Amino acid sequence: MFRLFANARYDFIKWRKWAYGLSALLIVPGFVWLLISPPNYSIEFTGGTQVQIATLDHAIGAAQIRAALDAGGLHGAEISSYGADTAFMIRARLGETNSGTQQASDSTMRAVRSSFDRGLGPTKYKVMKYEGIDGKVGKELQGKAFLAIFFSFFVTLAYLAIRFEWRFGTAAVLATAHDILTTIAFIKYMNLEISLVVVGAVLTMVGYSLNDTIIIFDRVRENLRKFRRQNLYDVVNLSINETLPRSILTHGTTFATTAALAILGGEVIRPFALVMAFAIFTGTFSSIYIAAPILMYIEKRWPGEDARGARILTSPMAMPAAGAAAASATQPKAAKAAPPTPSPAR
Repeated sequence: MFRLFANARYDFIKWRKWAYGLSALLIVPGFVWLLISPPNYSIEFTGGTQVQIATLDHAIGAAQIRAALDAGGLHGAEISSYGADTAFMIRARLGETNSGTQQASDSTMRAVRSSFDRGLGPTKYKVMKYEGIDGKVGKELQGKAFLAIFFSFFVTLAYLAIRFEWRFGTAAVLATAHDILTTIAFIKYMNLEISLVVVGAVLTMVGYSLNDTIIIFDRVRENLRKFRRQNLYDVVNLSINETLPRSILTHGTTFATTAALAILGGEVIRPFALVMAFAIFTGTFSSIYIAAPILMYIEKRWPGEDARGARILTSPMAMPAAGAAAASATQPKAAKAAPPTPSPAR
């Protein structure tokens, strides 16, 4: 049966410092840019008006609607089609008043009607429904979105502390924090509007990255028990190589799906697809180059019961020959330890 990377022997840990540098190169400029230019929140977070319209002429599309709104002073409105080709959802807001409060929803609706009457014609469209979103509700949503992300940290740490031990949980949480920071920087680089859809993508990314990290950690725990005299460096590398086929197949198929959504999907789903496509990359990257080296460092400094015989951090990729020699040197020849060989990825 054909298997990808069936006998992989790559030294992933050797490149950990380069990986740290790459992450810093991505995160630091992004957050400096965020300090200079705040993120662009959608009206779901800032407040505004949501309008559903139906055009009575099939020749009218999103480009004509946007041109009419821009001419009427409603710049940066979100326009998306839904259902039929003539049905559109518009999210728009007027500028703030001198007091700092946003214009009322009915004022925005009057501006939308006026823009369409001049740009499209009063007989070319029909307003189906409109509703206002208060700015206070938007701020509440912002707080709940950030709370959901940080709450996932504590839940993850508690789960991994019970499922494994605190060393694994700490490494997984730090790797997840890395994923969130890189994703926020990516959102800024792509100038994506932060909406509930994008927040949903970030939360999905957290779960996706944790799943891959737990797969690798589970194999690390098994190998620590199986090769108690093996070098810790080699045990972690072996575990990554053993789970590599599963990672390539799973992440490759998921990336193909999200890439198709990003290219072929509409404006509503495209931000979600872009964030998820990047999440697949950063989640895989962090599981191998961030979570695993951090776990190795923690186990070296504060070794758990399974890692007490593998606390030494020395020669890279000594497996299987050097590892077998080290094991046989400490055991009678009649009970010679078998070298660590890859087992099928689960």
